[in-house]
Amino acid sequence: MYIGRVVGTVVATIKHPHFGNRKLLLVQKETPEGRLTPAYDICVDVVQAGVGDRVLVLDEGNSARQILNMEPYGAIRAVIVGIVDAVDVEQ
Repeated sequence: MYIGRVVGTVVATIKHPHFGNRKLLLVQKETPEGRLTPAYDICVDVVQAGVGDRVLVLDEGNSARQILNMEPYGAIRAVIVGIVDAVDVEQ
């Protein structure tokens, strides 16, 4: 799992049936301090996140498929599972 920022959307008029009518979002990973890193994922959105939202991403294929009820098959690796309100880091 990691925390990231939604920086864009992915539009695909033709996609695998496992994606159905699900929204795909481009999520850039953040450091614990909130700085964006160069790493990113294309994630399936199940919490109605939008561009600019800080989100919690589950990026383990098996767990992602379990959340979407697609186990043991499916072409999904990363799922947005929450919208983050705040992050507190102990110093």
